[in-house]
Amino acid sequence: MAEAATIEDIRAARARLAGAARRTPLLESDALNALAGRRVLVKAECLQRTGSFKFRGGWSALSALDPEARKKGVIAFSSGNHAQGVALAAKLHGAPAVIVMPEDAPQAKISGTRGYGAEVVTYDRFGEDREAIGARIAGERGLTLIRPYDEPMVIAGQGTTGLEIAEQAAEAGVTEGDVIVCCGGGGLAAGIALALEEAAPGLRVRTAEPAFYDDMAISLRSGRRERCGANEKSICDAIVTPMPGELTFPILKGRAGPGFAVADEEARCAMATAWKHLKIVAEPGGAVALAAALFRREEIEGDAVIVTVSGGNVDPAVFAAALSDYGDAP
Repeated sequence: MAEAATIEDIRAARARLAGAARRTPLLESDALNALAGRRVLVKAECLQRTGSFKFRGGWSALSALDPEARKKGVIAFSSGNHAQGVALAAKLHGAPAVIVMPEDAPQAKISGTRGYGAEVVTYDRFGEDREAIGARIAGERGLTLIRPYDEPMVIAGQGTTGLEIAEQAAEAGVTEGDVIVCCGGGGLAAGIALALEEAAPGLRVRTAEPAFYDDMAISLRSGRRERCGANEKSICDAIVTPMPGELTFPILKGRAGPGFAVADEEARCAMATAWKHLKIVAEPGGAVALAAALFRREEIEGDAVIVTVSGGNVDPAVFAAALSDYGDAP
């Protein structure tokens, strides 16, 4: 079966993203290295436009659309980061955008999406089907659906992060080791894995997910897509998914190492640590890769590890609470 996205797609997406997306930094702190017991290089996608890596996939998908389809508009469903990425990409392309969001999504993400000019339609994530809502509105209005991770051009856009990691890691003298990636449906992890396979074969992707929602880690162990049966609540709203993507899992199956599951409190501590030592804002779901580097040290090999901080769109109260509870941590 052909791959959903290829390295050629990623390179083409990078060309389309030139001048639109930021080349985010790969940060390092001596204090953070000491805490983790090895070098920790942090790919700060929280500094990307809209506050997360999702702008890359949104722009890649919008820019690859047929002009007539783009003119009619797009629709997406998301708890917030994909919503904002698509909303801004649509605005910059002069295209209408409708975003279907859970009514309990962080207010900062709902407000941010509306601020980029998108129409927001809310739903009950526990009682309604966002895909059915999206399909109905798309059919009624002639909109193109841009899925959050099971979309080839979205995967290609996220994969541009991997090309940057390969270049920046080499500049930092790191050519071997694990790259821990925050993972929901797997679009970022799959794109990075494809990019690294070609551009930095000594670097291996490993996924980080919230505890009780580590469906990708479970699936990678079993070799097939597994559904997560948890009904637990998690503060890591951006990456709570029940099952790996149809397109993303086959990419990761042969390219990713064992995944990590991170508790909410570990993610909150990583948020405070990122602020204290790197002066960056990480949302809970965007901090799980750093949490894995800090709290799963014995499961990582080598003298260096690369982690993504994939988003920084956190409600102020949640961020303040993390700093208050863990601000005195080393």
